[in-house]
Amino acid sequence: MNLKYIFISGGVISGIGKGITSASIAYLLQSAGFRVTPIKFEGYLNIDAGTINPIEHGDPFLCEDGTEADMDIGTYEKFLGRNMSRDNFVTMGQVYQHIIEKERRFEYGGEDVEAVHICGEIIERIQKVGKKDNAEIVLIELGGTAGEYWNVFFYEASRILTLQNPDDVIHIHVSYVPTPEHLGEPKTKPTQLSVRTLNSLGVQPDFIVARSKTYIDKRRRDRFALFCNVRGEDIISNPDVKSVYEIPHILHEQSLDKKILKKLGLPEKASDLTKLHQLIKSINSPKSKSMVIAIVGKYFGTGDYQLQDSYAALFDALNHASWRVGVEIKTKWIDAEEVEKHGTAIIGKPDGIIVPIGWGERGAEGMISSANYAREQKIPYLGLCYGMQLAVVAFARNVLQLKDANTTENALNTLHPVIHIIPKQDRLIAKRAYGGTMRLGGWEAQIKKDTLAYHIYKEHKAFTDESKDMTNERHRHRWEFNNAYREQFESHGLVISARSKAEGLVEIVELPQSIHPFYLGTQGHPEYKSSPWNPHPIFLAFLEACKS
Repeated sequence: MNLKYIFISGGVISGIGKGITSASIAYLLQSAGFRVTPIKFEGYLNIDAGTINPIEHGDPFLCEDGTEADMDIGTYEKFLGRNMSRDNFVTMGQVYQHIIEKERRFEYGGEDVEAVHICGEIIERIQKVGKKDNAEIVLIELGGTAGEYWNVFFYEASRILTLQNPDDVIHIHVSYVPTPEHLGEPKTKPTQLSVRTLNSLGVQPDFIVARSKTYIDKRRRDRFALFCNVRGEDIISNPDVKSVYEIPHILHEQSLDKKILKKLGLPEKASDLTKLHQLIKSINSPKSKSMVIAIVGKYFGTGDYQLQDSYAALFDALNHASWRVGVEIKTKWIDAEEVEKHGTAIIGKPDGIIVPIGWGERGAEGMISSANYAREQKIPYLGLCYGMQLAVVAFARNVLQLKDANTTENALNTLHPVIHIIPKQDRLIAKRAYGGTMRLGGWEAQIKKDTLAYHIYKEHKAFTDESKDMTNERHRHRWEFNNAYREQFESHGLVISARSKAEGLVEIVELPQSIHPFYLGTQGHPEYKSSPWNPHPIFLAFLEACKS
């Protein structure tokens, strides 16, 4: 069987939901028994998402192999229940870099290196991931929005691949259908113009997935059919829903999976959605308790607005755990700089406090104060990476009485560098080698017996090797706990409950439950390994403590 290709593009606005749509389609086809793999193309010239401000482009998703990717790669993992890798994420920067390196090595044999080679590289990467994953169908999500000039090569590659394999390629266009309040009806004109743009690039969509507040009615379908040259039955509604995990069901109800298989000449197979329906039932079931979780972060603001995309994986992990625990979560977003200005009183008395990932000095003192506030007030606390490091700083200042204690990331000449840079990282920073050079990806750690961390992993059968008390979590950091201070911390009650197998770095710190209901900081990022099918044990345990 020939490899089949599904291109998925977006129209009218960014953030329309191409990633969710792509993941939902992939889920349906996988549930029908097909071997499916997704790939995401981004138009920016960064080699990866690791150096991009999370406010600009959302939370970079961290893969098991250390790839710092677009958020949609995380969406694929969560829906499909398997790991993605560097082959599932391609930027235009990677494409240009590889072409130039090949030219310098004389691999083009002296011919002019032109734009068509860019398209060839894109197609080669699509086929490579299909072959590597032994896929029958590759879903290709094209980043950005149709009409943006930097994305033109993606569409040209789509056109060329369609020309070369006319029976094996379809194109799905996900477009926004606004309903202006002063008009009171959905407007199809923006999508019409977006499809015209596609047509000008030599692409005719086979399906239009209409993102809107509600289902698209017959009149709007007829308008789409007439002006977009797409049959009415191939206009698929994708309305706003309570949970994104309802979307595969909504698309399935409109037979999108069957229609895709027919257009690709594949045998019709029924999608088994039993597991999905159980999840949806769990999401929508009555909850035993409503809880407030305060998140003290520094990447919420964008202009006059606040967005949660900078911590997308964290919010997802909290949702996954809340559905399993059976509680409703209300998150309270608190700007760490506001804590610095107004004190910890603005945090109030939430059921739990999280200090998440972060970089640099801005807002750090507010995070340190928040970690100490959670300790003193006996509020369940979870520190993630930077949140673990700053909890260590807070403990050093307030329990060890090392008032100048700090991380050398923020105070290079601190008298008490309780958090310091990993030696190898020091040399990289000196060379300004920032991109892709952190301690990245999955790293093994050994959990200390009779600790909170040990209890969590054992209860949820989450050890990768139970005979050795071994776990594996994903990492993205340059600084670490300074082992020179280990005895001081331990003698004052801080428990070092996990160390990395390879280097002996401190991975998890905690307080005994005899003095605090739940106080845990992890250098790893459990949020990147959580899925709706398998909520991460640390988040489950945290919410159980918040619930008590």
